[in-house]
Amino acid sequence: LYVTVLANFVTSAIYMVGIYIAMFLLNVKLALICLVAVPIIFLWSMTYRKFASVYNHRIRSIISDINAKLNEAIQGMTIIQAFRHEKVTKEEFDELNNNHFRYQRKMLHLNSLLSHNLVNLLRNLAYVALIWYFGGASLSATGIVSIGVLYAFVDYLNRLFQPITGIVNQFSRLELARVSSERVFRLLDEPGTTVEEPVQKKMEGHVQFQDVTFAYNEGNNVLKNITFEAKKGQTVALVGHTGSGKSSIMNLLLRFYDIQQGDILIDGESIYRQSRQTLRKQMGIVLQDPYLFSGTIASNVSLGNEDIKRETIEASLKQVGAVELLKHLPEGFDEPVVEKGSTLSSGERQLISFARALAYDPAILILDEATANIDTETEAIIQRALDVVKEGRTTFVIAHRLSTIKKADMILVLEKGEIVERGSHDQLMQQEGLYAQMYELQKGAVANS
Repeated sequence: LYVTVLANFVTSAIYMVGIYIAMFLLNVKLALICLVAVPIIFLWSMTYRKFASVYNHRIRSIISDINAKLNEAIQGMTIIQAFRHEKVTKEEFDELNNNHFRYQRKMLHLNSLLSHNLVNLLRNLAYVALIWYFGGASLSATGIVSIGVLYAFVDYLNRLFQPITGIVNQFSRLELARVSSERVFRLLDEPGTTVEEPVQKKMEGHVQFQDVTFAYNEGNNVLKNITFEAKKGQTVALVGHTGSGKSSIMNLLLRFYDIQQGDILIDGESIYRQSRQTLRKQMGIVLQDPYLFSGTIASNVSLGNEDIKRETIEASLKQVGAVELLKHLPEGFDEPVVEKGSTLSSGERQLISFARALAYDPAILILDEATANIDTETEAIIQRALDVVKEGRTTFVIAHRLSTIKKADMILVLEKGEIVERGSHDQLMQQEGLYAQMYELQKGAVANS
């Protein structure tokens, strides 16, 4: 837009102004007639924009859909092949591709009709009109213009249409840039969050939720009047059926979202009085589906943080018991990680994710279904490591497998966004409430299997 289109427009406009000044100096009447070209160009551009804007919006939108479809197909290739979904996937892609082809062809036709071909037609019509009207008169004795002036005007008219041709030929690029910039600026106009340097202070990890109510969509509360306290070094487990609000509590603690009512305190200070960067510097999180970046196992633990030394990386991996599982790798902790760690087992990826959280030495550790995808043997390794790691840290555990949280200091049972039961495993079993029912159901399911 800036290098080609606008530069062409500016230089062409200056060139046209110069030509018109020269025309007016030669003959005012002829120059006024030639000035008709300006409103024609304006109407021309309006007509072009009316159609081109629609086509370009559709083209950019379809290109986005094509890229998304390609990414989805590549990511889910194993599922597509396993369920013999190749034909349907190809048909869906072909439909998008054909839509893109159809609108590109419409743009091609539009450019053919309203580009230099039409400029040449207008230029020739202007020549004919000028010579027809003034040419014959100039040959008579009482000619209104001299042959020299007529020749000069024909030459200037020819020069005038050169920048016009340049402007018209840039219409397609201008419209494409305008449509693309709309999408870019729509993203840039989205409200952002302030990024600040984290304050270098070590938190104790004393967490308090005070009457917290939260809704992703206004009027539909997913958490209602949540109140609890997790003291330094305690392990708090969150259990409940899917959609009960377990992950939402952790999203609020990490400030991925902000609450509508109540307050969340860490060490007696509201988390909303400090930056997100300061808050998250004190937290480590391990998700159910760990994400590994391209690089090495060691770089995935440190994530490029220069403050985390090699000794810390290796110590973290040893703490979670990764040495035994990763010892078969040729290059050990420097083994390359590709394709989100597809060459590693789910247990190995999870161990690296655990080590990553520990290397940052968090005051608060969040385990979101962290052992859900791990086999029994690997889970035993991690459970032993966690007993050491959790020492002195406040730990939140979200779990569906209730057998993994029997040692938690406090278990919060959520139902439809509310805490319906709280206490230790033994206390909740004695209450014979919802937790006891869930535990017995899982125990029975395991026994039957």
